[in-house]
Amino acid sequence: MSNFIKSYQANVGLNHTPAYQVSGQPFAEAGVDASSAASVDFPYVTRWFQVTNKGATSLKVGFSSLGVSGANYFTVDASGSAGYGVSQVLELKVSELWLLGSDDVDVVAGLTSIPASRTTTADGTSWSGSSGVG
Repeated sequence: MSNFIKSYQANVGLNHTPAYQVSGQPFAEAGVDASSAASVDFPYVTRWFQVTNKGATSLKVGFSSLGVSGANYFTVDASGSAGYGVSQVLELKVSELWLLGSDDVDVVAGLTSIPASRTTTADGTSWSGSSGVG
């Protein structure tokens, strides 16, 4: 029984429900140049995030470098006469986003209290190498 960790001393992890039930700590990064692949690294796992594309070309958003250079990404429209291209608010637990294709991108997120290192696997950070991630 000496290896037993009392619940009040345990570190939070990806399945720690209370970390997702409260409002997220604010995070914003503006003016990211993703003309070539660029990452936005979060200090804590996200509760949610949203991407705004203010550039004139469409933007690929993925969860790994391989994802945006391959086929595991989603697209945010270019800005135009109708306004900026904006993704939906996505409730995903990630520690990084990869961006490719636009020279002016803003990312806003709500962060949990879970350290980003909790998403590191044998294949890399934020589920790199996983099916659907790349």
